Amino acid sequence: MRALLFIVPLALTIYAFIDCLNTSEEDTKHLPKIAWVFIILLFWIVGPVVWLVAGKARRNAATGTGPSSWQRGRRQQWVAPDDNPDFLKSLKDDKEARKAEAEAEAESRKAEKAEDEEELKRRNGGSGPDDKTPPTS
Repeated sequence: MRALLFIVPLALTIYAFIDCLNTSEEDTKHLPKIAWVFIILLFWIVGPVVWLVAGKARRNAATGTGPSSWQRGRRQQWVAPDDNPDFLKSLKDDKEARKAEAEAEAESRKAEKAEDEEELKRRNGGSGPDDKTPPTS
């Protein structure tokens, strides 16, 4: 009999603690989830009872808004990345941005190469291999 006075509150505390951890932040009422965890653990008998009574938004199973239907609704809303148009659009945008960057870099390199060739021609006095004018003697 004495063991029951210890085991029942312990089991209630463990149940409430796990229930609190598995509850989403949106479904907790009155306090943040971390506060409920501390209440459950610090106030050994009263904390779990208060959590079960007032801490969690409960849904009525008769109206069909229970956790199982809520979870099914969440699963239907989730879309795989390869079927998600927003994700595919972001991939396309990223690819176009990288392509534009590569083209800009290629143009920049081409301009630098042309500048280097002009500088080389100036240094050599215009007598490069591509120079069309005949050398003066």
